[in-house]
Amino acid sequence: MIDSKEAISEKAVLIGIITQNQDETQSEEFLDELEFLTTTAGGVAVKRFTQKLERPNPKTFLGTGKLEEVKQFIETKNIGTAIFDDELSPAQLRNIEKILDCKILDRTNLILDIFAQRAQSSSAKTQVELAQHQYLLPRLTRLWTHLDKQKGGIGMRGPGETEIETDRRIINDRIVLLKKKLLTIDKQMATQRKNRGKIVRVALVGYTNVGKSTLMNVISKSDVFAENKLFATLDTTVRKVVIKNIPFLMTDTVGFIRKLPTQLVESFKSTLDEVREADLLLHVVDISHPNFEDHIASVNTILDDIKCADKPTLMVFNKIDAYSHETIDEDDLVSEKTKEHYTLQDWKKTWMNDKEVSSIFISALNKENLEDFKEEVYEEVKKIHIQRFPYNDFLYYEYKEE
Repeated sequence: MIDSKEAISEKAVLIGIITQNQDETQSEEFLDELEFLTTTAGGVAVKRFTQKLERPNPKTFLGTGKLEEVKQFIETKNIGTAIFDDELSPAQLRNIEKILDCKILDRTNLILDIFAQRAQSSSAKTQVELAQHQYLLPRLTRLWTHLDKQKGGIGMRGPGETEIETDRRIINDRIVLLKKKLLTIDKQMATQRKNRGKIVRVALVGYTNVGKSTLMNVISKSDVFAENKLFATLDTTVRKVVIKNIPFLMTDTVGFIRKLPTQLVESFKSTLDEVREADLLLHVVDISHPNFEDHIASVNTILDDIKCADKPTLMVFNKIDAYSHETIDEDDLVSEKTKEHYTLQDWKKTWMNDKEVSSIFISALNKENLEDFKEEVYEEVKKIHIQRFPYNDFLYYEYKEE
């Protein structure tokens, strides 16, 4: 007989909190992103729950009253999953699971699940598995809920602890093996990078789902997988590109995201090494997204964490075809113009016009302004090329565009 919980479809409720550091607007934005993550993972978000708290409840994340409200909704609507927008501690996971009696996921677990679905190469699969095991290790106790019913006393001591310790040892051994495997992969990738010689390397970086793979396909005339979902690309793809007479290598990297799990940053070291060793970064931004400035800040934070913030960077504002702005009614003399009312021309006059960091506005999908983009990239690559080959007047290679 199939358990009733297993029979429930992947309908989910989303749960977040509003704090001093995360106001109501930001909380709504994070839940929008969490809903997109849920859809990408194959789930359906049915309802959102939020609560104003100074800080998350250390035992149950939410207050007891709000958690009871969530429980009643789950039981009434036959929901199978509750997804929390922040990483839950092992104790919180265990306590919430007992109260709600359904599958409990947090943001980290959800992202790891998407990564597991998307991983194609041996390298990506190994990196994802390592991150999953590192996440799972401190949370093993919640896998043994069938032992919770056992009472103490004669003949009742030991089996729970024994099973958990055995499982912990198995996972620790697996983590050691995966780390050794990743060391081998790191060496292989380092050798591949070394074999590429002194040719200039350009890396596409940016928030997830901003159009990096689409841009890669257009510029390199290749066929990298691209889809309107989060983390469509996990595997690093490298293609040779020639603009005018200069060849260079272009790398498509994994997209970043706010609240990126630390396990992923650690396990995806070999992928991020492609960014570390790049000579030029193309920071791709989805300008049609209402929170693109937050996305830029999140990417810059991660670049700073991996010591890449000082690299030469070209800001590429993509999806101008999808950008729209609100208009102010001519009769409304009270409304003040805000960023929502900015046209593309208005944006170009803001900080984006900083002379220290070049900016270009394009649509990779509709191939708008791509010639200007190529010219900008060419000029940046040429500077690096001349520094590297000062005596050949950047004609070291004689390639022609096909």
